[in-house]
Amino acid sequence: MRVLDLMRRAQRATTRSVGVFVRDVGHGLLEVSHNTLALVGLAAVAVAIFGASRPELRQQVETLALAWLQDRHEQREIAAGNVLAGINEPHAVARATATDIDSLSSEQAAVAQWLARRYRVATEPVAALVRESWAIGQRAGLDPTLILAVIAIESSFNPFAQSPVGAQGLMQVMTHVHDDKYGPFGGTHAAFDPITNLRVGVQVLKECIARAGGVAEGLRHYVGAAALESDGGYAGRVLAEQGHLRAVFEGRRVPVTVPNTGGSAPEKLAALQLGGASPSR
Repeated sequence: MRVLDLMRRAQRATTRSVGVFVRDVGHGLLEVSHNTLALVGLAAVAVAIFGASRPELRQQVETLALAWLQDRHEQREIAAGNVLAGINEPHAVARATATDIDSLSSEQAAVAQWLARRYRVATEPVAALVRESWAIGQRAGLDPTLILAVIAIESSFNPFAQSPVGAQGLMQVMTHVHDDKYGPFGGTHAAFDPITNLRVGVQVLKECIARAGGVAEGLRHYVGAAALESDGGYAGRVLAEQGHLRAVFEGRRVPVTVPNTGGSAPEKLAALQLGGASPSR
């Protein structure tokens, strides 16, 4: 009995000791936590006060936080299948070659609409090309319907067209021959900018007509057939298309399916150029 009594007393003493230890440790941890939170709070207050006195630092922090939030939002949008998430280019419209057809005269608008239907292209880009053809044609002393006819026969209004011999863009200018003319426009890649290609093409066409002494012969030079017996009907096709455009401009009714007479297919013209024609354009 005495031994059991001693064991019980020892157990109670041990339990009290463990309880005291746990309480002391708990109080200690609580104090440390309070002190740590206090230090964190003081640090946050100090940073806030410092940031308030440094506007540029505050702005940087805000910028970084906003960028992080936007990135998180974009990642969620992309994960949800929105491939346009985060792409924001409000000035992209300035790169488009297009204009409101209402900004043209009624005659020019009629030409633009006829070309759009005939070559199955959008009216707004054609309207921009029609307006530029009238502007550059006046400067060059060339009939704008001739310019548009050359574009029609050369590329069917495809600004990314390229021939087997390297003629590029709307007016199929030989870029490597006339690379100097693209200098003011930033380089030869501008050959695929419709307005730039049109302007350079008009300059080349003007030079060809001046060299040949007339439009029909100038067109032979333009297509690179000056030294050949035949231009494959190229000049005839261009002049026929110009006749259609003049008729439309004058208010006459011309079906969009009206054929061009006396012309050869573009493949024949390409073969003509590959056969040794002078690369005047």
